[in-house]
Amino acid sequence: MTGKKLVVLATGGTIAGRAATAADTVGYTAAQLGVDALVASVPSLAGRDLVTEQVAQVDSKDMTFDVWRALALRCRHWLDQQDVAGIVVTHGTDTLEETAYFLHAALAPAKPVVLTCAMRPATALSADGPQNIADAALVATSAGARGVVVVSAGTIRGALDVVKEHTYRLDAFGCGDAGPIGYVEGGHLRLLREWPAAADTQRVLDAVAKAASWPRVEIVLSHVGAGGAMVDALAAQGVQGLVVAGTGNGSIHRELEGALRGAAAAGVKVVRATRCAQGRILARPDDAFADSAGLSPVKARIALMLELMAA
Repeated sequence: MTGKKLVVLATGGTIAGRAATAADTVGYTAAQLGVDALVASVPSLAGRDLVTEQVAQVDSKDMTFDVWRALALRCRHWLDQQDVAGIVVTHGTDTLEETAYFLHAALAPAKPVVLTCAMRPATALSADGPQNIADAALVATSAGARGVVVVSAGTIRGALDVVKEHTYRLDAFGCGDAGPIGYVEGGHLRLLREWPAAADTQRVLDAVAKAASWPRVEIVLSHVGAGGAMVDALAAQGVQGLVVAGTGNGSIHRELEGALRGAAAAGVKVVRATRCAQGRILARPDDAFADSAGLSPVKARIALMLELMAA
């Protein structure tokens, strides 16, 4: 039977940030407080059976593949411990959706891995980090919870769907037309749909652990007047994969599409996503490129990197 120990893994971000004054919620420096200081700010964690680890201390705009690898391996280690109920990962908001999807693809765990964050630094007059950590801890130790999810502003969102939608609001995240998994309300969970399914992703994690380098995959955007010069330059540099963020139903400017066809003929793997915030590409049998299966461009990039790595 699963135990009740909670593991908190910290990676930095605004949630660990400091500003010169309590009124400053913009001009702060991220990734300043350590994991033990973050935990100490949450009264509900006092006296709990928990383990804390500082996996990294970065502003999430500067997230790296090395941090991802280390984080995934520490998550796997703790998920394998019978006495651990779940994991909370503190993270910056800028690339949280990418890290969440990466962990989903590499772990897809039967226990919960809950990412949380803050839009205001720890020194803010009304910092949102402590409550988000408290809510994440509740989710991570709740019976039946599983998979990689994001908890912020009282809302539980799945790693496949979560996206940062706003630059400064406390509830900065959405999840498109998939909708939230549920809410944290008054110390209780109200679920709206199923938790993410667990899956065997050991092959992916093994590839991540052993890879000497990560495949280079870049994103190009289709827009008015889009040409093929960027694609040609990337192909010349040896890029291994390209994700094109198309308009509407994944449509691509004809000049950009011509360059992408040329790159694909030369061995570059091309995947088509959409720059639309909601909906997914409805594929046709005569499509020139595979579509992202509903993933946003940034998540499709991660999926393609992992596909190329595992191959």
